[in-house]
Amino acid sequence: MIIPKGAIVAVADGERLNLFRNSGDEANPKLTASAVEDVTNSNKGSGGRHQSSSANPDDSQIDEDSFAAGTAELLNRQVLDGQIYNLIVIAAPRTLGELRKHYHQKLMAVLVGEIAKDLTGHSAQEIEKAVAGA
Repeated sequence: MIIPKGAIVAVADGERLNLFRNSGDEANPKLTASAVEDVTNSNKGSGGRHQSSSANPDDSQIDEDSFAAGTAELLNRQVLDGQIYNLIVIAAPRTLGELRKHYHQKLMAVLVGEIAKDLTGHSAQEIEKAVAGA
């Protein structure tokens, strides 16, 4: 997959969000870390189908789903505000599924691609390689 110049690469899991901007060009991408606003984690309705049980005793799945919904809300807002023109989303498979439920139509229009892989905590160079190989 090619990373367009100026594209935002969002790397997320159920607890963390990292944003990178391609400050290089398509032929020679160079991801640089961008500041991340706090993700609102108050959408407890997201993931409401996951009840506390022996399989999920501490409500962690609800918290992760809420974080994914908050991440999508933040990305939607940035797209609608004209801050993101091209977007690549890399997320743990379950988180990516939850994110998709909350994408705005305009976000889907600027979405260059998605990768279902947990790369939070990886370096920008490792992320560049993962995107190039996708």
